[in-house]
Amino acid sequence: MDNVAAASITVAPSLLMTPYPAMAYGLNKANEKLASYGLPGLSGVPNGYSALAEIYGRSPNRSPLLVAFGFPLDWVVTLPSQDANGEDGTIQAGEYAKGDTATFFVVPNEGKVENIQGKDTLFLKNSLIAAISQKGNNVYQDFKIIKADAVTVDNAKYMMVDFKYTLLTGAGFEVERRGVASITSSGNGVQLLWTASIAARYKNKTEGQLRNIANSFRVYSEGLNFSADLKPNFQDLV
Repeated sequence: MDNVAAASITVAPSLLMTPYPAMAYGLNKANEKLASYGLPGLSGVPNGYSALAEIYGRSPNRSPLLVAFGFPLDWVVTLPSQDANGEDGTIQAGEYAKGDTATFFVVPNEGKVENIQGKDTLFLKNSLIAAISQKGNNVYQDFKIIKADAVTVDNAKYMMVDFKYTLLTGAGFEVERRGVASITSSGNGVQLLWTASIAARYKNKTEGQLRNIANSFRVYSEGLNFSADLKPNFQDLV
């Protein structure tokens, strides 16, 4: 098994998440959704990219957020699943067979950060490690932040973080991966979109793609009324 196949075992979307082709999405659709909330459209999304604007937290077990980002047209989208127990999974897009992914993550047990750009490297590192290690503490090693830059877009503050790590697959392979993440704080928590690919693909092809995706990431909650988009409580349907 080569490294690409080995990586795909670990980064493939959860069976609890529903896959959708990118053609079901689009920049116009995403911008229309953002506009319906009085928000600016996504900027800097290249030609040949699709985009989404989706609610994370439709069920009562999560706080709702409006998440938006662009991604290559041939990527597949997965969304959280919902049942009577609440919502599970996250918003993700990827070319999974090649190990290329972009995954939304809410950092657990973190409250509102007024100035995410004032947080130190250890905070950024711990946030990203929490994101990449959801399946257990032993799925990675040698995690390192390469650089971190402050970016302000639409009056919102983000940290753009380049990172690398070694993925330990269930098949016993070690796969070097490189990524770019965007970290922010909206509402009462800290959120990020982390993108990654196999290191060889990052060097030869995907670096620009991953930067475009991370740069397009937006998340909103303050002052928004999500009632029209939230899934009804399953108990009300009985």
